[in-house]
Amino acid sequence: MTLNRRTFLASGVASAALASPLGAAAPKLGVNFGGFHRVTLGDFEITTLAGGTRVVEEPQKIFGLNVSAEDFAAASSMANIPADRTRFYFTPVLVNTGSELVLFDAGLNGQATLAQIEAAGYTADQIDKVIITHMHGDHIGGLMGDAGETFAGAEYVSGAAENNFWAGQDNKNYNAKVMPLVEKFSFVSDGASVASGITAMDASGHTPGHMAYMLESNGASMLLGADFANHYVWSLGYPDWEVRFDMDKSGAAARRRQILDMLATDKIPFTGYHMPFPAIGYVSTRGDGFEYEPATYQLTL
Repeated sequence: MTLNRRTFLASGVASAALASPLGAAAPKLGVNFGGFHRVTLGDFEITTLAGGTRVVEEPQKIFGLNVSAEDFAAASSMANIPADRTRFYFTPVLVNTGSELVLFDAGLNGQATLAQIEAAGYTADQIDKVIITHMHGDHIGGLMGDAGETFAGAEYVSGAAENNFWAGQDNKNYNAKVMPLVEKFSFVSDGASVASGITAMDASGHTPGHMAYMLESNGASMLLGADFANHYVWSLGYPDWEVRFDMDKSGAAARRRQILDMLATDKIPFTGYHMPFPAIGYVSTRGDGFEYEPATYQLTL
């Protein structure tokens, strides 16, 4: 028999019919995103936490504000993703240095973040430091809840320029989540060492004091990139596309291109808060832009 698409599908239907048991089908269980993903970096353990996900309609109202609908649709089609819907991911990260357990960003709310921390084998009182990359609501939402402070035993760290900006605004998220804890914060600048092997890196543009963090252990490096790039295609493939949530759009684009070039040149993996879970990947150059390469087993050997 000559095998083509029609005969292949027909043989599959026949096989399925013969294999199907009599009686009711198994129930559908829905899409699953997993709770946590753990890898190693030198002597560090890196755990990404599935803090939440949601579907967003009309993504060009967020990404590619400065390109035509036709160009946006073409770029999406080339990457085999729809142009009219996207899925957002929210991914706090735990770094166990061996001497400290450090949480990067508190997530949308404390309950969801704690659930994934506990699924990963830890408890809230084991968190030594909470580092806030920037003060958008989806990164500080988990700092405070109905029961008060989520990580009461932890120290807090964030960028000085970031705090100075939001402290001057009448922002309800900052007022509710950060202001009650502000006396417990240390505020740092570019190049500061915030823990052994963890160095602050200016990644401003998305917000005035947005920080990325370079993780270094036993000769291995990884960038905790937060929101310098918020979509694996529309931000990496087209770093000059404007993003609604970038407060300084041209500055954010320039910083994004600079960081992506560094990652591609030096072959450094990164975690991105909004990358598809488990949110760890590599960057390669592609034309005038870059391409996201999800990590497979490189960090599990």
